[in-house]
Amino acid sequence: MPLADHLRELRNRLTKAMLAIVVASVAAAFYSQELMEFLSSPVPRCAKDVIETGGKCATISYNNLLSPFTTTVKVVLMAGIIVSCPVWLYQLWAFVAPGLHKTEKKYTYYFAAAAVPLFAAGVYLAYLIMPVSMKVLLSITPDTAANFLEVDTILDFTTRMVLIFGFSFELPLLLVMLNAAGVVTGKRMAGWWRGVIMGIFVFGAIATPSTDPVGMFALAGPIIVLYFVAVGFALLNDKRRRRNDPDAELDDDEASVLDLTPEPVGGIEAVPAARAIPEQAGADSFGPGRKQLNGYDDVT
Repeated sequence: MPLADHLRELRNRLTKAMLAIVVASVAAAFYSQELMEFLSSPVPRCAKDVIETGGKCATISYNNLLSPFTTTVKVVLMAGIIVSCPVWLYQLWAFVAPGLHKTEKKYTYYFAAAAVPLFAAGVYLAYLIMPVSMKVLLSITPDTAANFLEVDTILDFTTRMVLIFGFSFELPLLLVMLNAAGVVTGKRMAGWWRGVIMGIFVFGAIATPSTDPVGMFALAGPIIVLYFVAVGFALLNDKRRRRNDPDAELDDDEASVLDLTPEPVGGIEAVPAARAIPEQAGADSFGPGRKQLNGYDDVT
């Protein structure tokens, strides 16, 4: 397909994806209040018209005139992107799939089928951890102060937690993909376990917006378990690969073991080499004017 046709195809796919997002966002606008309530539900809120000190609860507020509108637009747009993800993911797949081989498409189906539940599990865990993290953070408030949280702050906190937990759960799938592509072996992955565990805990401490130990351990624990699951899968895959192709893991400059045992060719029994040439090498076998020496002609 020419470049211009590719660009037109890309334009059509993007148009359909954007149209799906717009339609889903308009539909989500009718439920904006319910969505705002859902996103702010992890916050331990104080009773209405009551200001409590000591960090036991918080009051949700808007601090400027445009905050209600901008926050609602953000929530509605985010909901539209999530609800319409089957449509725009299909459009992305429809644009890329014609350039893939049959085996590549098969592996893509497998990885996509595993990526969705992993991301959903990370999102669900984040939603369970957020109330605990917020209580821990609010408990640091001095007894003489009260907490007033902006809706934008709550939305940013919730979005970051959901995305970080969701995408972090895709790390084992990435390792499995690298192993399936032959980039890294299961044995090498198993040898990284000390550095990987340390790196996961550091990442959990830095990446989580709450920066509290609860969020760090809640993020690091499942990822470590999934990492060892990926290592086990990679070891089994390497074992299967060696069984099907013993030379698959040889280096480019490493010679494979050769089997020099003679085998019958074309259903005819192999003739011992010691007597095959002398018997076949007669006076006329080399043609006129060709010298012979011990059954070989001068060229040989």
